[in-house]
Amino acid sequence: MLANGWMKGDSMEESVSSGWDLRRVAYGVGAVVLLGLAIAVFASVEAGWWVFPVFAIGPDLAFLAGIGQTGSLERGQMPARAVPFYNAFHRIWGPLVVGLLAAAGVLPPAMLVGALVWGFHVFFDRALGYGLRTRDGFQRS
Repeated sequence: MLANGWMKGDSMEESVSSGWDLRRVAYGVGAVVLLGLAIAVFASVEAGWWVFPVFAIGPDLAFLAGIGQTGSLERGQMPARAVPFYNAFHRIWGPLVVGLLAAAGVLPPAMLVGALVWGFHVFFDRALGYGLRTRDGFQRS
C-alpha cells in the first residue's frame, strides 16, 4: 500500500469508481437523516399517515405517464413520454420548495413531512444507483 492509501497498480478509473461509491454512501446517509427528520416532524404536527406512502411512492408514479406508448422498449428503458415527469419528480428542488413553503406557513405542516419523505425518496434512489433519465428513457451514466 502506498502512502496515499492506494494499492500499487490502482488506476484513475478505480479511484473515480470509488468516488462514485462515496457519493452513494453520502446519499444513503442523507436518506436516513431525511427519514429521521420526517418521523420527528410527523410526531410533532397534525399529519395523517397518508403522507408517508403518497410522498414515498408518488415520485415513481411518473412511470404511469408512459402507459400506452407504442414501440418496443429495451430492458431498463422508460417510455420517452414518462421521462420529463420522472426527472421532474426525482430532482431535489421539488421537495426543497415544498418544504420551504411548509416551514414558512404557506402550506400545511403535513406538507413539511411530505417534503422530507419525498427528499428521502430522491436520496434513497441515488444511494441505490438510480438517477435521472436521458430523453430516450435510459439511466444517465
